[in-house]
Amino acid sequence: MESLLVSTGVVALAEIGDKTQLLAFLLAARFKKPLPIILGILVATILNHGLAGALGAWITAVLSPEVLRWVLGLSFIAMAVWTLVPDEIEEDEAKIAGRLGVFGATLVTFFLAEMGDKTQVATVAMAAHYAAPVMVVIGTTLGMLIADVPAVFVGDKLAAKIPMKLVHGIAAAIFAALGVATLLGAGKGLGF
Repeated sequence: MESLLVSTGVVALAEIGDKTQLLAFLLAARFKKPLPIILGILVATILNHGLAGALGAWITAVLSPEVLRWVLGLSFIAMAVWTLVPDEIEEDEAKIAGRLGVFGATLVTFFLAEMGDKTQVATVAMAAHYAAPVMVVIGTTLGMLIADVPAVFVGDKLAAKIPMKLVHGIAAAIFAALGVATLLGAGKGLGF
């Protein structure tokens, strides 16, 4: 249950101000059709984070517990730093939207935008850390939806009122705490 709750919370916080949340704002403003946008976000996230969770499980299987502990600890600390760097949406990702319809555009652009994004990397690390990739993927998907669904409905009105630096600081602190705890041996009962 901890893997689900931590994954949900960390990704929901990390996603605020992320380029995929900005993409949700953009698609909502352009198409004004929330249901296909939300379904596209859901399917893209399940696919993307499902792959990330599988990678995390594979990493757990191939690395020794001591090496895994260091890789994960340092990864979480790197995620803390990366979370403090604001994202911007790339124009190419937004242009795809005009050719595929609302659901297709959302699916493709969200999937591509998440490739190598901090929430995907966090999914890999948490899946390896908790050795519960399914629960982590469910949690990270819920976290994405918690952050992005309101963006679809309220767009820029909400974004202007959220203290982004504070939210990013909280997410960074959580990643840093996970990193330090992992380096200090938290999770030894789980094999690392």
